[in-house]
Amino acid sequence: MKPLPLRFRQLPSGLLLFVDDAGGFFTSTPEFLERYALGTLKDSDCSFLLEDGHAYEKQDDAAYTAFAFRWAGRRSTRRTLDYAILVPTLRCDLTCGYCQVSRAPAHARQFDWSDDVCGRVLDHLDRHAADQIKIEFQGGEPMLRLDLLERVRTFCRQRFSLSQFVVCTNLQSVSPEAWDFLEADDTFVSTSLDGDIATHRRQRTKSAEATSMFFSNLDEALRRLGVGKVSALPTIDIDNPPDPASLIEAFEARGLTSISLRPTNHQGFARRKPAAPGSSRRWNAYHSDFVETLIRRNFASGRRTEEYYLSHCLRRVLRLGADRDVDLRNPSAFGMDYVVIDHDGLIYPTDEARMLARIGMIDLSIGSVVEGLDAEKVATLNAAALNDFEPDCVHCAFQPFCGSDPIDNISRCGRIDAPKADEWFCRRQTSVFDKVFELLYRSDEATRFSLAAWLDVPDWPAYGAAVHA
Repeated sequence: MKPLPLRFRQLPSGLLLFVDDAGGFFTSTPEFLERYALGTLKDSDCSFLLEDGHAYEKQDDAAYTAFAFRWAGRRSTRRTLDYAILVPTLRCDLTCGYCQVSRAPAHARQFDWSDDVCGRVLDHLDRHAADQIKIEFQGGEPMLRLDLLERVRTFCRQRFSLSQFVVCTNLQSVSPEAWDFLEADDTFVSTSLDGDIATHRRQRTKSAEATSMFFSNLDEALRRLGVGKVSALPTIDIDNPPDPASLIEAFEARGLTSISLRPTNHQGFARRKPAAPGSSRRWNAYHSDFVETLIRRNFASGRRTEEYYLSHCLRRVLRLGADRDVDLRNPSAFGMDYVVIDHDGLIYPTDEARMLARIGMIDLSIGSVVEGLDAEKVATLNAAALNDFEPDCVHCAFQPFCGSDPIDNISRCGRIDAPKADEWFCRRQTSVFDKVFELLYRSDEATRFSLAAWLDVPDWPAYGAAVHA
């Protein structure tokens, strides 16, 4: 028998988590670790490792083939464009102090696509995209240029066998024409809801009138479109976060059961407020407390409300194919299945890369709709967009589930190869995966209820994760 290489990490319970290169995992004791390291495994150890997929007899047997399939599945990348963030305008009718994209005023000029740029955007999609496409309209406030959104949607419906559209809007001003646009079956709304009325006003709308308009339009969107077509995301000021129960109530009162917590991004105008020392530690503590609050409330009410990012990481651990978050896959494969096209026609690997260019920190564009993609820049970024060879990652138990975020490293640390201990991304992911495995190895009814809901399975058994004595 040949055991697979295993990484390990101590869990809060004192047990050790063991993970193989393909993401197979189990818990065991320090005594097992000693036997594994010294090559003195007992017969019971060997039987468990073979039966649970962590060992094989020879390289052409079924056990090894299954491991290789799982390993390849975690590293497979889509090579054809099927998701594009389009920014037809950078103008916006709000002035959020933590705006991460450094929006332009609503009446500014030269911050929209010209007719020529719009045509070239469509030509780029026509030449590079797959047979299906998902378009996310961002800004600024994209509904300030509803005509451009109409032009893109009409083209995509004709060009692709299946197309879907998400309009990221602040819902401050929605014309009758905009409502007509949003009511189409293939079109969805993503907006921002920072919590109760007082929190949302403080962080975004500033005035009572603007706040009232937003909540009126949000409720109208839910009435017209249905809860399945509207998503809302809160941005959390970690120095003044909302009470978790109050934030959850603001969503559940409107039938919204997926909440994706976002810390204030260190981009755009948000950089004017430097991050306070210990911000990542406070964020991780807040996120954990939020999840625990959800678990208690779900069990008491029978609801299935999720914190989306934790649910996504949970699926990353348990399933292959949960890889549409560009920062949470390995490799990230910049410029392949996912691109961002800005208001001026420049192409970026991520939205955060666009933001760094906007403030003049660094040009991370990877081409334009005029000149096409710059293969050399794409290759340079992708060389740093995997964690297989990072000194701090190769021994980490979470490496098979995690990714890398060189863009955020540049933003926060000024370098692409910052030590992992200095990375916001690494500290955040370590905390989230610690939480995921803590939940997987808990057997209380309340936790199992939420795990089943978040995984969309009928039940999560009391001992659903592997344990080796």
